[in-house]
Parts: sequence; structure tokens; C-alpha cells
Amino acid sequence: MPTFIFEAIDAATGKEIRDTVDAPSEAEAQATIRAMGYMVTKLKAGKSKAAAAAAKKKPGRSFVLGGVKFKDLVLCTRQLSILQDAGLPILRSLKILADMQKPGRLKNSLMDVCDEIEGGATLSEAMSKSPKCFDRLYVNMIRAGEAGGALEVILRRLSEFMERAMSLRRKVKGAMVYPIVVVSVAVGILTFIMLKIVPQFKKIFDDFGSTLPPMTQLLIDISNWIAAYWWTIPAIPFGIRLVLKAICLVPYGRFGWDLFSLKAPVFGALVEKNIMARAARTLGTLLASGVPILEALNITKETSGNMMFEKLFQKVSDSIRDGNAIAKPLKEFSNPPFNVMAWFFWTVFVPGAGLLMYLLKYKTPVVDDLVINMVDVGEESGELDTMLYKVADVYDEEVAVLTESLTSLMEPLLIIFLGGAVGFIVIALFLPLIKLIQDLS
Repeated sequence: MPTFIFEAIDAATGKEIRDTVDAPSEAEAQATIRAMGYMVTKLKAGKSKAAAAAAKKKPGRSFVLGGVKFKDLVLCTRQLSILQDAGLPILRSLKILADMQKPGRLKNSLMDVCDEIEGGATLSEAMSKSPKCFDRLYVNMIRAGEAGGALEVILRRLSEFMERAMSLRRKVKGAMVYPIVVVSVAVGILTFIMLKIVPQFKKIFDDFGSTLPPMTQLLIDISNWIAAYWWTIPAIPFGIRLVLKAICLVPYGRFGWDLFSLKAPVFGALVEKNIMARAARTLGTLLASGVPILEALNITKETSGNMMFEKLFQKVSDSIRDGNAIAKPLKEFSNPPFNVMAWFFWTVFVPGAGLLMYLLKYKTPVVDDLVINMVDVGEESGELDTMLYKVADVYDEEVAVLTESLTSLMEPLLIIFLGGAVGFIVIALFLPLIKLIQDLS
């Protein structure tokens, strides 16, 4: 039996109703809806439940695991924005993009969205049924664009937001490639020396039977330990990662790790500014797109990726419900509380001075006065979204500068480390040889 999608007004309450009804014809569908006490405002044929179920089983969808690559989603959003600017119907645009995609999660999701739209759903409703591809931020911005009749503008703004986020992510990841590669190669070379070169020298020293200098004996002890427990070299980082994941399964433990990551030496400032830039741009984009302030704060909270900022935005949201502005609770609740797990991470990763450094730094606000003042001015002038964009631009620039500075700092530190390690090995191996030559002479 055909299914009809209708919009109506409840005669008793005056509320707008959107639902479906099964009927043999459109006239009987209208009669059925009127019998329910509704005044029909819109009626159109949709897919039956059997047809919708069959559509979900259409061939062409591949079996996939995991989510969607952020780069692919950014490109797809930009292409959808271009097609909408060109005036193509949304369904045709989505079918074009689905045909262009390689088999995977994104292609399957686009095909599902096309099926839902053909069944009478709106674009935001269809995308909300594919949460592994389109998150809440994406869906809410699309919904705001549909409500305001400016979907092409929202898509353009969304694509620009995602491109800026991807650019910032690339800068941070790119800065980490060099030290990771250098450290990995250095560990490999030093391990090879300890396993293959040092034992050969040990045989020579044993043949002469002379007493070894303390430095040489230390090197040989290290070589013997690595030969016996070489498997601990890759196991240590994996073990640390597993322990951290286990601790972060508990909310209090995760909160402690997030607090430590915000204030950690060297990298803490980079993490904090990166989160602040992303949060400001997310909130500004949502507000500019017409998303209500409370919903925008909830989405920003979910996308912050740090429990301290999640708690901060939750308290700001609660304060707004009580009738307050954003700037006041943003300043009031930006001071982190004392956390035992954060103190534990400081003592483990910063031996010796960890406790003292934590006590000195833990009360430092996670939101600068500059941000609070700009938010305050934005609320007074009615241009909060514009001010948040400016905050995001400032922090994006600071993240880029800080990333370059850390990269420049790590290069000489790595060279000093490698030079010191090689120098130690060379001196430790040649000291006994010099002593043997002196004894023979």
C-alpha cells in the first residue's frame, strides 16, 4: 500500500504535525488524516516501508569498517557547496557526489541520504541517520540552513570551517613528523650498535683480560640488557599508551590527563591554544549559521575533545539558562580545580619538580582575558560570531607560530642528543684500546 507524507495542524492544540499515513489513494489519505483531527497543509506520496527497506538493501554498497576520512568529507562538502551555488537540485547533487566517491563509508552514507530524501525526508533528517559520517555539528548547520532558506550559504561556510580545521591539523601533524622520524631512526641505529658492534668489542676486551674503565663497563652493561630485553623497546610506548587508555576510561582519570595535557611543559600551550581555536571557530560558525546559543554550546562542548573545556561549556550553558551572558561564567569557571590524577601525571612525567610545578600552574585559567573581553564586546555589539572568528584567527596564528618554534627548538636538541649518544659510545669503546696501547708500549 502506498505511503503518504503529510504536514498538518492539530485542530485541538494548534501544533504542527509531520507524519506518514498508508492509504490506497491521495483522497483516502486526506480523509484518514482529517478523521484523525488534523487539518492537512501538505501531502505528498512517499515510499512504503517495504520499499524503504528494499532501498536499504540496494546493491552498490560495500562492506566497510570505521568512519570517514576527514579529508574526504571536507572535499565532499566543498563540492556539494559548489553544486548548490550552481543551482542544481540537492538530490541530483548528492547523486553526483555519490557516483564520484570510491567504495567506502562516505559513498554508502551519501547513497543512504539520497534514499531518505527520495522517501520524503529533509537533508538534515537524512544526514542525521548517518552519524558515523555526519556529526551533530554538520547536521545542525544543515538544519539551520534549511530553516533560513540559505543552504548554499551554510554549505559554503561549513566547507570553509572544515578546511581551516584541516589546515590547522595538518600544521600540527606536519611539525611532529620530523622529530618522530629522527627519534625512530636514532633508536634503530643505537639499538643496532648495542646488539652488533659493542659485543664484538667486548670479545676483544675479554681476550686481553684488562680491567675496563667505568664508562666502558656501563656501555657493556647497557648492551647486555638490550640484548636480553630488546622487546621492551617497542613494548614501553605501547604499554604507556594502554595504561593511559585504561586510566582515561574512568572520568576522573580522563579529567586528570586532560588537565595535565593543557599545562604540560613544552606541549601544553600548543594543546590549549589548539583547542581554544577550534572551540571558538566552531561556536562562531554555529551562531553565524543561526543555530540557537544553547545548542551551539552543547555541540562545541562535544567537539572540544578535552574534559576541562567540556565542563566549562556545560557551566556556561547552565548559566545562560539562568539568564546570564557568556563572558561572566566563561571567566568564572575557567580556573581548573585540583585533581589528584593530574598531580600523579606531573610527578611521573616531570620527575623531581613535577609536584611543585603543578601547584604553581594548576590554577592558571584555560581561557585568556583577551578571549573573555572579546566575547564581552561581541555580546554588547551583537556581533558575537564575528568576535569568535577573530579569536579563532588569533589562536590559529599562535598555534602556527608555536608549532614552528617547537620544531626549530627540537632540531638542535635532537642533534645534541644524537651527538652525545654517539660520542659516549665512541669514547667508551676507545678508552680501553688507548689503555692497551699504553700498556703494550
